[in-house]
Amino acid sequence: MEQKERKVKYYLTEVDKINNSIYCHHDLMGEAFIETHSHKKAQFIYTEGGIVYIKTKTKTHYLPAWHYMWIPPEVEHTIYPSTPAVIMRNLYFPVERTDSLFYHTEGIFPVNELLWHLLSYTRKWDGDIHEADEKRFPVVTAFKILLPQISNSPLLLTLPRPNDPRLQRIVFHLKDNLNKNISLTEIASHLGMSERSLHRLFKSDINMTFIHYYTLLRMFKALEIVLEKKHTIGEIALMVGYSSLPTFSNTFLKIFGKRPSDYLRGTGIYEK
Repeated sequence: MEQKERKVKYYLTEVDKINNSIYCHHDLMGEAFIETHSHKKAQFIYTEGGIVYIKTKTKTHYLPAWHYMWIPPEVEHTIYPSTPAVIMRNLYFPVERTDSLFYHTEGIFPVNELLWHLLSYTRKWDGDIHEADEKRFPVVTAFKILLPQISNSPLLLTLPRPNDPRLQRIVFHLKDNLNKNISLTEIASHLGMSERSLHRLFKSDINMTFIHYYTLLRMFKALEIVLEKKHTIGEIALMVGYSSLPTFSNTFLKIFGKRPSDYLRGTGIYEK
């Protein structure tokens, strides 16, 4: 474990050593918790084998397997995996102020076949890739140029982090009781507030309704369980408080663009 932590810290210090290089790093995360840090280069992070949680100052991003997140330069973030089996594939790119808005905006996107093949081509590379490298540099440069062209619609796989202590307590309560169907009325009564006041508190603090936040919380947990591939879809639905399997499956589809059965079977190009 100590050796793993030293390796993580080492490669993070290496990312920005050469300003105009593109830095490549692929690794099994194990139980690594990558503490709060930032870098001058932007980060492309792709994950396999589970979910990677990426926390910024105001949000928690849920990066599922077979998706990538773009993290702009100088954004402080913390990274930790849902399971020791998670693999991270990282590319770090210099970004200029004149580069398009895409490169300066956080976002999570699915990986299509073209991007997957380019990423696969880099899987044995590690460290700095310089402009003088005639074989590798054109590949990673094309990779960066293609990203905004094939990543049109970011997925809203993000939960804002509440500042109000009352909402923080609610979130802990919801996470501890995801197998129950908890209503706004129940939460408001527990806090001694009216439903209207609690609704306003959610909107003012995290700019999201209770129902929307609660649904995302349940779905993100469901995705985590689905990717473990240890339970049936019916069992997972009950574990996150859904008694109706069609409602659970349709809600999952709306958020992730795939049904839970697709993830459970591992359908698609990503597990070839």
